[in-house]
Amino acid sequence: MRAEYLDWPFFEKEHREFAAELSAWACANVVVDHRAPVDDTCRALVRDLGAAGWLRHAVAGRVFGGADEVIDTRALCLARETLARHDALADFAFAMQGLGSGAIGLAGTDEQKRRYLPRVAAGTAIPAFALSEAEAGSDAVALGCRARADRDEFVLDGEKTWISNGGIADFTVVFARTGEAPRARGISAFIVDADTPGCTVAERIDVISPHPLARLRFDGCRIPRGQLLGAPGAGFRLAMNTLNVFRISVAAAALGFARRALDEALARATSRTMYGGRLADLQLTQAKLAQMATTIDTAALLTYRAAWERDQGRSVMRTAAMAKMAATEGAQQVIDAAVQLWGGLGVVSGHPVERLYRDIRALRIYEGATEVQQMIIARDLLRTETASRPPDSD
Repeated sequence: MRAEYLDWPFFEKEHREFAAELSAWACANVVVDHRAPVDDTCRALVRDLGAAGWLRHAVAGRVFGGADEVIDTRALCLARETLARHDALADFAFAMQGLGSGAIGLAGTDEQKRRYLPRVAAGTAIPAFALSEAEAGSDAVALGCRARADRDEFVLDGEKTWISNGGIADFTVVFARTGEAPRARGISAFIVDADTPGCTVAERIDVISPHPLARLRFDGCRIPRGQLLGAPGAGFRLAMNTLNVFRISVAAAALGFARRALDEALARATSRTMYGGRLADLQLTQAKLAQMATTIDTAALLTYRAAWERDQGRSVMRTAAMAKMAATEGAQQVIDAAVQLWGGLGVVSGHPVERLYRDIRALRIYEGATEVQQMIIARDLLRTETASRPPDSD
């Protein structure tokens, strides 16, 4: 693994050591059989990542099993990049332990944190994050799932879809409309254990890059008032704050996919004979490789700038959006180029670049589609321009 970028000033000594240790562990332990049932594979990966101590970096609070009091964004990103370079399911297993439990780390009571977070960090419990609905994806405020108070309980009714870890999660953080105020200010968050009556898996969803994904149904699902997460009506802000922690790491996962694609492209270019020489000797091949490497470094600089800024306590709304957009869109281009260099073999089912071609596509959609990131960037630019303009200017 070439990791010259770790010498960039964004990183401290402990980040470089962390990346080297995780890379060595992944080389020895991440061997995924893609013919095995995906649920079993993900459960095994979570157990292995937990037993080795890596999941601690996806959980906040040392007393609750985390590696640090506050999640180290750079370590989180290095973990996702490293694991994604080895296998998409390894990255998925790690990332969802963090995203699924992140809202508890941000807004949970000490009792809630003690009950759930140590098991997440140890890999003995699997969480899920349920915000999306059939009519509430990019427009996440448009939730139809509802929760009504009934004495010392809440009664949850509705559906959630596109829920990662759906079908294997031990508990799910569910966002539902409670009606304290219109739109975003009338949404609350709840922790729902998988065995709660009225909580069912309505449908398992198959996608081109297989991982546990489901539509969940809540039908008169009664949950104790103590499972309310954070303040009533504050759920939407909590959901956005959770996503903000992990959005930069999506860019890092895309980097891992892109770096693996470049590795595969270089291996092909330097070993494939063509026209009396190597594929790598052709100027068109060299131009393609140069563009791939430049695209990766551009995305990496944006990604780790945003991660560093977040660790300094700065606002990263614009820089995180730039990182996610550049890294995911760029990785799609890099992987497509790798498939082209592999020719017919690049579209053979199960080939590394064929898997990467399927793995990358969803990253341009989830946790804010590229078009949403463009709106975030533009609106922040316009807000900043308006705020800096003198009052008497045109």
